[in-house]
Order: sequence, then structure tokens, then C-alpha cells
Amino acid sequence: MNSRDLTDPELYINRELSLLEFNRRVLAQAKRDSYPLLERLRYLCIASSNLDEFFEIRVAGLKQQVEFGSGQRGPDNMSAEDQLAQISVVTHEIVNDQYVVLNEMLWPSLRAEGIYFLRREEWNDEQRKWVDEYFKEELAPILSPMGLDPAHPFPRVLNKSLNFIVTLDGQDAFGRKGGMAVVQAPRALPRVVKLPPEVATHDFDFVFLSSIIHARVGDLFQGMEVTGCHQFRVTRNSDLFVDEEEITDLRHALEGELPSRRFGDEVRMEIDSSCPEPVRDFLSAQFGLTKADVYLCNGPVNLMRLNRIPDLVDRPSLKFSSFSPSIPDRLNRVSNVFDVVRDGDVLLHHPFESFVPVLEFLRQAARDPDVLAIRQTLYRTGSDSAVVKALIDAASRGKEVLVVIELRARFDEADNIELATELQEAGAQVVYGVVGYKTHSKMILVIRRERDGLRRYVHLGTGNYHAGTARVYTDYGLMTCDPDIGDDVQQLFRQLTSTGQSGKLKKVLQSPFTLHDSMCKFVQREIEHHNEGRPSGVVAKMNSLVEPEIIQELYRASQAGVKVKLIVRGMCSLRPGVEGVSENIEVRSIIGRFLEHARIFRFENAGNSETYLSSADWMARNFFRRVETCYPIENKELADRIACHSLDNYLQDNSQAWLLQPDGSYEPQECNGTNEAPLSAQESLLRDLAN
Repeated sequence: MNSRDLTDPELYINRELSLLEFNRRVLAQAKRDSYPLLERLRYLCIASSNLDEFFEIRVAGLKQQVEFGSGQRGPDNMSAEDQLAQISVVTHEIVNDQYVVLNEMLWPSLRAEGIYFLRREEWNDEQRKWVDEYFKEELAPILSPMGLDPAHPFPRVLNKSLNFIVTLDGQDAFGRKGGMAVVQAPRALPRVVKLPPEVATHDFDFVFLSSIIHARVGDLFQGMEVTGCHQFRVTRNSDLFVDEEEITDLRHALEGELPSRRFGDEVRMEIDSSCPEPVRDFLSAQFGLTKADVYLCNGPVNLMRLNRIPDLVDRPSLKFSSFSPSIPDRLNRVSNVFDVVRDGDVLLHHPFESFVPVLEFLRQAARDPDVLAIRQTLYRTGSDSAVVKALIDAASRGKEVLVVIELRARFDEADNIELATELQEAGAQVVYGVVGYKTHSKMILVIRRERDGLRRYVHLGTGNYHAGTARVYTDYGLMTCDPDIGDDVQQLFRQLTSTGQSGKLKKVLQSPFTLHDSMCKFVQREIEHHNEGRPSGVVAKMNSLVEPEIIQELYRASQAGVKVKLIVRGMCSLRPGVEGVSENIEVRSIIGRFLEHARIFRFENAGNSETYLSSADWMARNFFRRVETCYPIENKELADRIACHSLDNYLQDNSQAWLLQPDGSYEPQECNGTNEAPLSAQESLLRDLAN
């Protein structure tokens, strides 16, 4: 056995830098000529949105560590200061790359398809007249320019809002000399405006709100000369702090914190690249930011404003081909879902298979006179949720409905508070889980009276009960009436709603109690099998892998000769391919049409393989600070199907796969110029499962 210290910081990739590498892979999709043009534009928007959240949460947290003098370090032993320095370098590279993709790749390609984003100098007389009228009627009445002087201090700037710094010359009505002013664009205004057919000269002509304001900003400062107008945007700390030891009502505490998200500490400023350096420095000083925190934008300061374009442009040939999720034969055109589940477990693979059976499971439970109770966890549901409607229907029919709502689902807090109110008004019992532990597990329990007594029907998922994300996230859902799993899930709900010790679970592994130890022991068992000459191996698929103890167990397995194959979409702190430590570990990431979201763990176990699905990634928060579930797939046919579709298939992908290198970078695995046939795991699943 190799004696190298497995806690050596050189064996760990920094999680924040790994997350930025994930964003590079997302941005790379915007460069792929093989993808439809409007989908490439979406990837650019996703990359921009990812960076927003990265600064709002991750960078903000590091800046707080520096401010408070925290000496906290991760397994890579990087200080917060060192991380911020490297993050700035990498992120500036990514931002520059984004605007190269936009200006040199997407803009010309969009124009070739008759989709124009017209600059001010390109407007003809008719268009200019229309823009003038639009500004006069729609914008000027609600714009409030703020002059900057001792009586008018610098205004509060909302998180991620569109603003303009304006430099002025001349005198105003009170004889005050020109200086600077700030114009804030209200969030109600559309950031991209489509020109009407009567003035458009192409199939689709768009102008940016920023261009319109820039063109007419002088109207807001009568009698003065505008010498400069530059858009800027500030990103703020958007994490919510609630002292869970002091509060008595989590919902009310969160309601009080939500408004502060718009005015948290500044962490980044994006600004028009043509803005003069003295003006940039002035703004930086106002927000307490350094030059490392300032990002120059050769185009719109918020690329996410382009996200509406694919919906505004009716060009199917420029988008991914549509598909219809299939419904498994056992569930197709059946009148009673419970009869089907009683005959055997049902596995659903979204988005290739429909989310409708999950909704039908709830709808039938709401209407079935033999159903006595429904219990469910909710993390994210989306607006106008069919899931919530079914629960409300059940409560109105007198069923006992208990819903565990995780209020602290990041950026969905306000929606979840509203959801809790709606359910309570319908008569459902609503609780918010356990203080100090985020409820991230995905569970439905239906208790039904049948001839032989009460029977429990369960749905367990790897993803949220959100019909929208079920169309774009790859996830699994299991419907079962296995008595042991039913008993486990009932105990889990009792644990979430009551107090006291819960009994030992029979089959379901749970965070924060048994999941981490079980995963470590399963890896250790593979080492024992390998040492005894029995079949061994670990194949795991997840979103993130950063927890150091499980990484060390994987290193030990590799040192022993166990083959470890990991499919990790995003952050990965494990460093593969290190001599004497991780030569037997392969890590790949799949970035494709759908967001990979399922968590799957398969252990060879001497030829008696075991497969688990889970709501949890291999991160410290999932193992120790969340309520998570991990459940076995005991039906061999279903377990083999998961292995075929979501493990073996992905390990053979040579079209959308990226291999993690020992230095933390990723190399695309493409079959260009080889005799190898191209294989996209997601595309093959669309062909095999969807309609």
C-alpha cells in the first residue's frame, strides 16, 4: 500500500476553481457549431447566470471570511485571500471569452439568419423616430436621473440591476455645474425590445433598452451636454443569514431577511468597456471594490437579458428538435396507478420519460376514497404547480395532508413562503423541517386502506417535484410499495415533524446519520473484495464531489487496484491520475442538452452488484447538514437498466464528455478525425426512450 499522506493539499482541487472550470465547459457549448444557433445563445446566457450566482454566494462568502479574519481552509489548504486572487484571474478570462463568443461567433451567425441586434449607428430614420417615441411614451416617465452632489449622495443600487453613469457639462436650472449623474433602469422595463414590423428591416430586429436610454439620455438633462453614458451593474452578497438558534419562527425570520438580499455587500461590478478609467475608479470607490472586482464588458453588461430571444424568435430550425417524453407501458392508459405499483416497482427516467405519472399518482391519491393520508417534501415546485394543486385538492377532500416545505431553497425562498400559505389555507399541515438541517430529500408517502389492511405507497426522487425542471434535468423517480421502504419513509416524516429518536431504518440510508458512513463502508468493502480476488469496482454519478473523507476512501480503493469510474457534472475536488494515489480513478463530466442531475451509486460487490439512487451529492453539506435519502434499487431489471442507461452509456460518450486531468483542467472527449462512431449518451436516450 502506498504510504503517501492522503490529506496532502496537493491531492485536492479547490472547489471554487473547479466550479469555474464547470462554467468554462458550459460556455464551450456556445462555441459548438454542431448545436442549433439559438441553443448556443442559451448556453452563453446560462454561463452568465452561473457566474452571477457564483459571485452572489461563493465569492461573497470568501469576502466575508477575509473581512472577519477567518483562518478557515479547505482540504486544498488555500486561504480565502488566495482563492479570491485566483478566482479573479480565472473569471476575468471567462468573462473576456464570453464577449468574444458573443461578438465574433454569435452576432455574425445570428445576422446571417436575419436576427439583428441593431446598434444606434445602424438605425435608419424610421427606426430612430420609433425609438424616440418609445422613449418618450414608455421610458421617460418612469426614469429618475439622480445628480450627484452633496445634497444628492450616491443612490442605493439594486443587486444586478441595470444602471448608467452619466457625465455632464454645463449648468442646470439652479446654476449648478455639471458633473455626474446616475440613471437607474426599473426592473419592470424589458431589457430587449423587438422592433415592430412596420419599421423592422429584417425578420427579427431587436434593440437593447440600454441603447435606447443611451440614445435619448440627454432628454433627461435639459440644457446640459452629456459627455459620457456608460452602463454598469453591481452584484451583491445574496446569501440569507438567519440565526437558527435565536429565531422562534423560521418563516417570519426569512420574510424579514428577503428584502436585504437586494442590498447586500457589493462583490463585483460589471461596466461598459469603453468607460474611462477615472469614471470606473469613481464607481469602484463608491462600492468599496478594487480593480480585481471590476469586469469590463464589450457588450451588454448582463448577458442573461438575451435569454428571452429564443422564445421571441419562432425559428424551430435554430433550436433543439422537440420531443415528447414517453410513458412506460405499465402506466400507459391505466385507470389505477396503485394497482400497477402493487404489481411491482416503477422507475421513471426524466426527461426522457414523462413526469405525468408522478402527477397522476398524486391526483389519484387526492381523489381515491381509500387514501387516508398524503405526506410530501417540497424543495422547488415552480409557479402554478400541478403538484401543489393535487395536494390542495386532497386537503379539500378531507385527506390528512402533511407537507414539509424547505423554505431555504436558495432564490426560491419567497415562492416557498407563498406556497406554504396557500397550502395552509387549504387545510394542509405545513412544517419547515428541522432547524439547522436543510430538508433536501424528495419523498411522497401515500397511506391507503386496502382489503388486507393499510398499505404505504412511496415515490422517491433524485430531483425536485417541479414539472418544468423535469423537462430539462436528468433525474430518476422510483414508485414502490415495498413494506420496508414504506416503513422507512414513514419514520423519516415522523422524524421531520416530531421530536425524539427515530428507529433504525431498514433499507433507506439517510443524511445526516447513516449515508456518509455507509458510502465509506461500501468503498472499503470493494477494497476487501479486490484483495480477495473477487469482482470489485465503483461507478458513481453525481453533481459534485468535494467531501474529503469519501475522496480519501476512493484514493485508498485506487491504491488497492479497485477501478473507480466517476461521472461528476460540476465541482470535483478529487485529483485523478496521480501516481501512486489515483491512477485507477477516471472522472468525466457530461455537458449536453439536459442538465445532469441524478445521483447514482453502484458497487460491484463481488458480482452481487448494489445500486442506489439518492438526493445527495458527495459534499459535506449533503452528508452532515441536510436531510437526504439514498435508497436501493433491488429489482435487478431496474438496476441493470440504470447501469445501462446512466452509467455505461455515459462512460462511452465521446461527444459531450470531458475528462478531468491531474492539473484540474478538463479535456473534451471527441471522436473527430477518428474511426470511432460518435456517441452522445443523452441523444441515445432520447432515441431509445422518448417519442
